[in-house]
Parts: sequence; structure tokens; C-alpha cells
Amino acid sequence: MLRCKTAFISLLSLGMAACNGSQADSEENSQAVKDLIKKTKDNMILVEGGTFQMGDFGPIDPNLTGSDKGLPYSAEQDNKPLHKATLDTFYMSPTKVTYADYDVFTAATGREKINNTNEFEMQFRQDNVPAGVDWHQAHDYCSWLADETSLPFALPTEAQWEYAARSGGQFIPYGTSTGTLEKGKSIPTRDDVDKATHTGIRSNLAPYPVTLYPPNKLGFYQMGDNGREWVSDWYQADYYQASHEKNPKGPESGNEKVVRGLPRGEGWGGALTIERYHVRPDIGEYSLHTEYSFRCVVSSETMKK
Repeated sequence: MLRCKTAFISLLSLGMAACNGSQADSEENSQAVKDLIKKTKDNMILVEGGTFQMGDFGPIDPNLTGSDKGLPYSAEQDNKPLHKATLDTFYMSPTKVTYADYDVFTAATGREKINNTNEFEMQFRQDNVPAGVDWHQAHDYCSWLADETSLPFALPTEAQWEYAARSGGQFIPYGTSTGTLEKGKSIPTRDDVDKATHTGIRSNLAPYPVTLYPPNKLGFYQMGDNGREWVSDWYQADYYQASHEKNPKGPESGNEKVVRGLPRGEGWGGALTIERYHVRPDIGEYSLHTEYSFRCVVSSETMKK
């Protein structure tokens, strides 16, 4: 009898310890969610609405001179014709969503941590670099923020992204602090990335910290570099020929989503603010999740809720 009573007490103690541990974890995660939401809301940048010429503005760019004057920036046809777009005021996150941010979301929603099993992708997984996600994972994060805050958090439209990258639709070819791609000045060198990520020979592929270099004129970081960025729009090659002027949202359906920007190791280190790329929402088996990133917007004139 004494032996049974002792065993029962031991099991009861273990159960209470497990409950206390679970409660502590729950409280810790609840606080992490509150901290993330406060940080996210506090950091959102107000982008005053306006009208701009969306697409390849090379032919009308007053900053081009000499033999370049009047020429397009891109040989691609899907960023043409140049067309007028008028946007309402919105808020956008200054940085891409990081792994630290995304891990709070997965813990709060009972999901598995992302990019935590593939050995190759795991080497690029750091708290302060962009979370590597497919379109669905990016969409789910912004939707979760919307549910938690009762604010209309969402992925940006393609027009919102380009307007912000061009600091309010100005004639700016690259969404950096200088409007140009200058290694060591507006985008990082390989040594910069290696020092920040300790990825050694893989530093030419490694995503780097989201605030490693200064932002553009509106305060947005890495609008064209450090990963392809998901937007909400479906891709259609000739969409610009029939795009709505007021708050365009892209085609109603499609097979691929638009992404903007380039990952580390491609091109000159960043993409033109006008360049459009496209990929399946689930990325597919031949691409790395770590090449894809995102940020959220709130299409509202106020952040108060």
C-alpha cells in the first residue's frame, strides 16, 4: 500500500511539474507575441499616397544624360508600358520579416520552425536575417498579424512595393540609400556578409542582417537586394497593358506570384525597382526557401486599434 501511495505521489509531482513548465512556456510565448506586435506596429512607416508612373521609367527619367537619355532601363517587356498608378496612403514594415519574428509566429500557432531540418538551409538561419518562406507562409504570417491586431495586415501589392522602393514613386532605379548599387556603400561586400553571418565560403549565397546597410529615403531597407520579396499579386506578363489606375491589385488569378528583388549572389547584388520576377507560390523543388523573403503592409491611414 505504501509503495502504491509513493508511486501515486511521484506521478502527481511529475504531472504538476509538467503543467507548471507548460504554463511557463505559454506565458513566455504570450509575452513574445505581445512584444512582436508592439515592435511591428511601432516600426511601421507611413507612406503618403499619391500618383506615379509605374514601370520602366527610363525613357522619361530626367536624371539620365548623354547616350543613355531616353533609353529604357530594362530589356524585359513585362515592366512596360509605363502607366499611371494612384495609391491610397498605407504603412509598410521597414525591414523584411526575420527568423526571430517568424519563430514567434510558428510557436504561437503550433507550427514547425521553418528551414530547421534541411542542413544546407540551416546554415543560413540566423535571428536577424530574412525568414526564407514560400508565398503561403508569407501570407499566413501577415494574416496572423491581422487577426491579432484587428488591423488589415497583408502582403503589399506590387504597386505598393514599387512605390515604396522608389521612395514615393520618384525616378530612382535602385531602392538603396543612394539609389545606386555600390558595394561597400549602398550594398554589402562579400567580406561584410561573411563578418555578419560567419558563413565563410557560402557568404556569396548567404542572406544577411536586415539592417546591415542604410535604408532608402523613406526608411525602407533592402528594397531590391537580400532576397526575392513576395507581393500579393498574381503574375501576368502583359498585365501593365490593362492595369487599373487606382490601387491596382494585379490579375484575379494565375499560376505564379510576382516577386521583386534578387537574392544574394545573383545579378549585380540587387534588382532595379521596376523589375518583375515570377515564381510558383510553393516555390517548387528546385529553389531554396532562403532566397525568398517578405514584409507586410497595412492599407490604412491609421495604425490605431
